[in-house]
Order: sequence, then structure tokens, then C-alpha cells
Amino acid sequence: MTLVLASTSAYRRMLLERLQLPFVTARPEVDETPLPGEHPPETANRLALAKARAVAERFEDALIIGSDQVAHLGSEVFGKPGTPARAIAQLRRMSGHSVVFHTALALINTRTGAVQATSVPTEVHFRRLSDAEIIRYVEREQPLDCAGAAKSEALGISLLEALTGDDPTALVGLPLIALSRMLRAEGVPLP
Repeated sequence: MTLVLASTSAYRRMLLERLQLPFVTARPEVDETPLPGEHPPETANRLALAKARAVAERFEDALIIGSDQVAHLGSEVFGKPGTPARAIAQLRRMSGHSVVFHTALALINTRTGAVQATSVPTEVHFRRLSDAEIIRYVEREQPLDCAGAAKSEALGISLLEALTGDDPTALVGLPLIALSRMLRAEGVPLP
């Protein structure tokens, strides 16, 4: 069976490469707008499954991986900032607070129709950040394409006091522990 990552994210692609399995990527055409009244974990779960389903239509004999991440502080959601000004604003807001990053994962077997889904939360404790630290970080790392404007796998780790979660790869965007479990359940040999 073909393994398909329903994402064009370079971060998710690099994470999946760690499992040393051949795979292809496909762009899911999914509207990522949260639904009215939808809580952040619900949004992440819905979008991970929607991305996998959107790509599953194009593959007859495949395992399709969908993933999505939503970061939030209470009801305030932090998406991909897109601009340095928005990245700075997000980091100012998160400074000194704990932000939850919900990373949802879905796996669809297009041969059998089997669907597996889970969500892996990571609580990220940001230290108190000065404006100079925030600006310096944004200039150096350019974290414009990641939820919450902080790349824990790179320089962004220096912004944090602590992380709490079951899978360190979930924060980067693809929970490999859960994915490995799902793939083994589908008969994929992993060590």
C-alpha cells in the first residue's frame, strides 16, 4: 500500500521521514476556518480527518495520514502568523502563559475504509519575554508558517520554560508515537 501524507508541510514531511518508510505527499484542499462555537481540539480533530478524506479520494490502495494543529490560550486561538508583526503580537500575548497545542492525527485505509483518529495535546509554558527578545527571535527564525510563532525544534526552544505532553513530535506537527501505533495496527512493519 502507498503511504500518503495529506500535507505539504515541510515540518510534517521531515518528521515522517524519521520512520524511514517510503511515502508521497498530496495537498489537501480543505477550508481550515473554525466552525462557529467549535472548541480548538474539535477544530484540530475535524481538520485532520477532513485533510485525510480529501486526499483519500485520489488514492485507491493507500494509507492516508492527515494532521492538524490548533494552539490556544483559553478561547484565544493562535494560527500561523504569516507576517512578522503578527508573530510579534502572538509572542507578546503568549509571554508568561501556558498555551495548549492540540495536534490531531487521522489515518485512513482506502482499501478497507478503516479510520483511526486521535489528538495529542502539548502544554507549552512560555517564559516572560521582553520585546527585544521577541523581535530578535522573529528576525532570526522567521516563524511565520507555524501556529503560535515559535519553533520548538529550533531557536524557539529558548522562549520556553517547559513542555508537558506525551509526544515531543506532536508539538512540531505530527505525533509519531501515535502514528507508529496506527501504522502497526494497519500491518506496517515498524521496529
